Amino acid sequence: MRKQADATRSHAPAAGTGAWRRQLPNWVAHLPPCNAACPAGEDIQAWLDLAQAGRYREAWETLVRDNPFPAVHGRVCYHPCETSCNRVELDAAVSIHAVERFLGDLAAAEGWTPPVDAKPSGKRVLIVGAGPSGLSAAYHLTRLGHAVEIHEAGPLPGGMMHFGIPAYRLPRADLMKEIRRIEQMGARIILNHKVEDLLAEKAAGGFDAAFVAIGAHVAKHVDIPARDAARVLDAVDFLRGVSTGERPRLGRRVVIYGGGNTAMDAARTAKRLGAEEALIIYHRDRAHMPVHAFEADEALEEGVKIKWLTSIKEVVGPSLTVEVMELDADGRPQPTGQFETLEADAVVLALGQQTDSGFLKGVPGVEFKSDGTVVVGPDMMTGHQGIFAGGDMVPSERTVTVAVGHGKLAARHIDAWLRGAVYHKPPKHPPISFDMLDLPVFLEAARRREPELPLAARVSFAEVVQGLGEPEARFEAGRCLSCGNCFECDNCFAACPEQAIVRLGRGRGYRVEPDLCTGCGICFEQCPCHAIEMTPDARPLAEQLGSLGEPIAPHRFRLRE
Repeated sequence: MRKQADATRSHAPAAGTGAWRRQLPNWVAHLPPCNAACPAGEDIQAWLDLAQAGRYREAWETLVRDNPFPAVHGRVCYHPCETSCNRVELDAAVSIHAVERFLGDLAAAEGWTPPVDAKPSGKRVLIVGAGPSGLSAAYHLTRLGHAVEIHEAGPLPGGMMHFGIPAYRLPRADLMKEIRRIEQMGARIILNHKVEDLLAEKAAGGFDAAFVAIGAHVAKHVDIPARDAARVLDAVDFLRGVSTGERPRLGRRVVIYGGGNTAMDAARTAKRLGAEEALIIYHRDRAHMPVHAFEADEALEEGVKIKWLTSIKEVVGPSLTVEVMELDADGRPQPTGQFETLEADAVVLALGQQTDSGFLKGVPGVEFKSDGTVVVGPDMMTGHQGIFAGGDMVPSERTVTVAVGHGKLAARHIDAWLRGAVYHKPPKHPPISFDMLDLPVFLEAARRREPELPLAARVSFAEVVQGLGEPEARFEAGRCLSCGNCFECDNCFAACPEQAIVRLGRGRGYRVEPDLCTGCGICFEQCPCHAIEMTPDARPLAEQLGSLGEPIAPHRFRLRE
């Protein structure tokens, strides 16, 4: 597969060369699609490059510049980076999450800690909530030199990572190792401390700024008539209770109402608690289900059943009255008037969560959306000076990765505000697409699959996905195409007919010798990852003509010795 030599495309070289040079090669950095898609803003291509070279600590340090939770994200992130990976066009996406998990687990085993290289600022920041967004903000603010204190209402840090994600997906020991690292860096976490008056708390602690990052722990409710129901539970409370050691008696048949990731977790948890049948009821079809596809596949693999286009109308004792639905032209479910009766020993309502932001209503200037989320500006600050908000507190997709990205961005803005400045996100490099690559040297390489716990063994909360070993993780990192970024393959160096390209040494790339380069563009054509652009010659000379009117070489060209 080669680039199209179409001069109308911005990345194609100009046609023609000869004695009068019109263009020169220029090494540029593009934005790989994996980096562009990462909500946490990781430089994925950079740390994959280091990992494939076996430089694991450098890879981890590059990764944690943006995300303090690689072991967590390698397990629970829905990896949009892989959905966007250009390698999909060849065989299969790079298993980015598996390499990230390998690096996170290796760092925990080796006791690696990121350096805190900023000088103490003398500023103090209060963070409300020890979930992924609050912990991420604490991590980045600590690295920027600020003193951070987190006030958490619950008995353990982690928020929904601890109380909402089952242990078979995220073992608590692995979560706590990455949280403890943040504490070791200097952040202080105070548990069982619910903030009810933010301004009083901020003033009493002498804090210069506050970041509010309370998770969506309050279950949404729907008006379903229920009489003499044996068990009707909220999925949020159900999963939280199980995470703290409760083992509720659910009975033989459990119905879960909802179609998101929480519904899948509740159904798989019910199976592990002894339910013979876990049935998910959802009012739309699979194509319109909000759950990530791989999580639905895992649930079905474990024997969870899903009844599509069905809505619960009433719960009377062990009987459920449900109505068959149909989708209209816009994909919205509409009632059909056809009813069925199902039997269930317990009903778990997984209809979404919302944030309890009521304690902020007394703070002047703070505004709210109709769903209770807080209005913030581009700098993530609320209408009250010095009070910022992020994660589930603001309108956004509610995932661990998005929350961690919010924490990093908020830390940048808080740091700038404390210093009397304004943070401006650096401009992004131009994006790189598959059609911009030139891949004659790349062969198909099967994606390494992470081993999993056998189905018969999934009767406890032992971790299902086992992760890659060192050889497999390094191989997987090596499958990266390095889209848009030079990886020093020497194709340009070997292809140049004028020997005008000079190696600068490992990690420093190349430069072009202008007195030798004729601007032919062969280096551009031979670059597999489109790290070279042909740009107009910055030093144009008047065309010199011979006696017959032909162009002759400019005086700055010289012959090779």
